[in-house]
Amino acid sequence: MTATVNRPPAVDRVLAWPLVQQLITDHGRALVLDGVRAALQLWRDGAISDDEALVHWLREHLLATLAPSMRPVLNLTGTVLHTNLGRAPLPPEAVAAMNAVALGASNLEFDLASGQRGDRDDHVEQWICRLTGAEAATVVNNNAAAVLLVLNALANRREVVVSRGELIEIGGSFRLPDIMARAGCKLREVGATNRTHPRDYSEAVGPRTALLLKAHTSNYRIEGFSTALSEAQLAAIAREHQVPLAVDLGSGSLVDLQALGLPAEPVVAQVLAEGVDVVTFSGDKLLGGPQAGIIAGRADLIARIRKSPLKRALRCDKLTLAALEAVLRLYADPDTLVQRVPTLRLLTRSAESIQQTCAALLPDLQRWAGETFAVDVCAVSSQIGSGSLPLDVLPSAALRLCSTSGNRRERSRALRQLAERLRQLEQPVIGRIADDSLLLDCRCLEDPQALRVALGAAG
Repeated sequence: MTATVNRPPAVDRVLAWPLVQQLITDHGRALVLDGVRAALQLWRDGAISDDEALVHWLREHLLATLAPSMRPVLNLTGTVLHTNLGRAPLPPEAVAAMNAVALGASNLEFDLASGQRGDRDDHVEQWICRLTGAEAATVVNNNAAAVLLVLNALANRREVVVSRGELIEIGGSFRLPDIMARAGCKLREVGATNRTHPRDYSEAVGPRTALLLKAHTSNYRIEGFSTALSEAQLAAIAREHQVPLAVDLGSGSLVDLQALGLPAEPVVAQVLAEGVDVVTFSGDKLLGGPQAGIIAGRADLIARIRKSPLKRALRCDKLTLAALEAVLRLYADPDTLVQRVPTLRLLTRSAESIQQTCAALLPDLQRWAGETFAVDVCAVSSQIGSGSLPLDVLPSAALRLCSTSGNRRERSRALRQLAERLRQLEQPVIGRIADDSLLLDCRCLEDPQALRVALGAAG
């Protein structure tokens, strides 16, 4: 290569340079050619001025282009089921199950016993029924899809009775009334925002009624002068009027969280035992599995749901089903469940254990942050996340970083820059800014070495 001061070299000449030839060998000609053209335009614009700078820019450009967009991060936000960070971490058994079927053909829809076509639900249905007491079950790609499918299959062009206090909106502008409209149902609101009585439902049921629906208000709570019907009360009304009752549990739990020292959340099996006909709940929240929407309940209603054309559009792929089956199998052994399902293990971590993690990392973080920040360990509150028990918190501990600047505006800017610096690490570290400090809640950091490695990679 020879330096050229003003006029950029021709494309063919750059492609012939030995260093660029090596890049072609490593990354392919098409990608390198696009990069060379972009680099030469930067030369014309004055951003690059010699051959060496061009090759350096080209190499960095190719690495950035080929770097994975989705990357592992350290979740130190204090929110265990963080929607933006992927919700439930999967157990090794689920990852192994996905790898096993991803590398080749599988019996996704093939009955090995008969040699005939099978049903992909068969891989998980028996486990769901065993763990919930349901007669039958089916799975789609998330709980919003499960609600949409249930409404469309059981109440298309007919009325669905819902309490006004349960017309929920969750993240991503998912509104229950909008989903009902898309499903082809007519919403029949009953009661008031804070109080709904049995007579409100009974008086609303008519010839056009196809379904009673109860939506679990997982991401908010109405307190004070309020009344809401239990699943058992609604089930009695549904039986009296011979219409099905569906309950959207949202997060849904297969075990009693109170027995684990956590705040109470409806248990799927208990809800079905109270007479509910169909329940829907998520796979990637409290269950601790992959993203999925699980529908369980009466066999005749599940059969109708399966026949809906929407079922095929919303079905899960083989990787999701393999991971979900692996996670459901772990529930067969309650004695080892908490330790083997990462979500439950993280939720039940003691504040003392988290504080020990913070204390072990304190010197490392202080060295990395530098003298312009004071670092200590403080008590904080973690959240379950993803709309699960929004008013309940878990005692936790965090590494707290505070700017030593005496100027409030400068402290705020320094914290934002520090948070950005952590996000730019080879393995990004995600915390939260609160109370004039950057908090790194260590509830989801079981191995202190993971943060040490991340900080060390920054140089």
